[in-house]
Amino acid sequence: MVKASPASKPGRWRARAMFAGLLVVGLVAVTLLSGWSSFGSRAQGERLQRLQHSPQWHDGMFVNPQGSWGDTRSALLRMFEQVPGDVPQSPVPVVRTDPALLAAAAPVGLRVTWFGHSSSLVQIDGVNVLTDPLWSDRPSPLSWLGPKRWYAPPIALADLPRIDAVVISHDHYDHLDRATILAMRAWNTVFVVPLGVGAHLASWGIPESRIRELDWWQSTRVGAIDIHATPARHHTGRLSPQTDKTLWAGYALVGPAHRAYYSGDTGFFPGMADIGRRLGPFDVAMVESGQYDADWPDWHLGPEQAVETSRLVQAKVLVPVHWGLIKLAHHTWTEPVERVLAAASCRGVSVRTPQPGLPLDLGAGARTARWWPDQAWVTAAERPIVATRNGIANERFALANCSATAANRPQEATQ
Repeated sequence: MVKASPASKPGRWRARAMFAGLLVVGLVAVTLLSGWSSFGSRAQGERLQRLQHSPQWHDGMFVNPQGSWGDTRSALLRMFEQVPGDVPQSPVPVVRTDPALLAAAAPVGLRVTWFGHSSSLVQIDGVNVLTDPLWSDRPSPLSWLGPKRWYAPPIALADLPRIDAVVISHDHYDHLDRATILAMRAWNTVFVVPLGVGAHLASWGIPESRIRELDWWQSTRVGAIDIHATPARHHTGRLSPQTDKTLWAGYALVGPAHRAYYSGDTGFFPGMADIGRRLGPFDVAMVESGQYDADWPDWHLGPEQAVETSRLVQAKVLVPVHWGLIKLAHHTWTEPVERVLAAASCRGVSVRTPQPGLPLDLGAGARTARWWPDQAWVTAAERPIVATRNGIANERFALANCSATAANRPQEATQ
């Protein structure tokens, strides 16, 4: 197969930057008039004091210990770049989730149902946990602007089984969806969120008694499981003045018989090994693997570092998430899963890639098959995504020397 070549369309960067700036200003102006409540609210009083006592809080905001680097000029130049195959050209083969399947207990006590992007239902040791639920048509403060999802939710919110906990990794629109949260206000469920995010929920009518805000390494108990907030390397904000005023996190779900890890959005950092040592090993890791770019390598993992993260947290099975629903970056829509499989084949990592909406019961016999189309994609060698060590462009982590490519990838999405 011929692989796609990285797209590059040099142009007049000053004009593009000016247009991008005007677009942002216009968006903010329109949103202020029509979508103010979507921004949420900032922490005050006791909630603000908790933020200020966090080890991650410095000079009025949360800070990544590792720092972050990005090539702003290049990112602006490529803002409107189109990559062939970056959105599906035919309907995505989604499974309409059978509510009866989810209502039944998981045979081995652990089931993951991925609904696209980072939304999953994790049924673990009798507790139902929903991760970063996104049921809106667009992850945006405005219903008519922003990336549009490629398919309807595989199941209606009302058809989900009892949800004991909703975990939110951070407050970006593709992870904290106001319309979805509003639909859950009458639910008898707990919202587990990083520090500061509770202010958004409270402003949208979620009772404080159902909000549990955590700093890294803190935990809360829901039913038979402990939910631990784990470190991540990312940023937050729903409006420019709110940048990094709330924390970002991953989660470890630790039950009496099973353990599951959800990375949230994160760049690569060596502390992932600490997560594995302190809270692992995990039966399954749902790790963000898509929506990456070499211009901002510290914001998201990319496929190869997602595989390495799975190894570091000591996961038996990797389920790649944060792909397959919306376009947020300049890569083909199937590239994340192809590169995950190539890297996993090289590194000896077991991968499961369920269709959106198809419940996956984790166990010795759990298998998944290829369901996405065969199309061109850019390899890790052609466009590597490698995080910086300390936010310094020329100081990078080393990727494993893998030769696995499209030519020798596994025929099935299992290892």
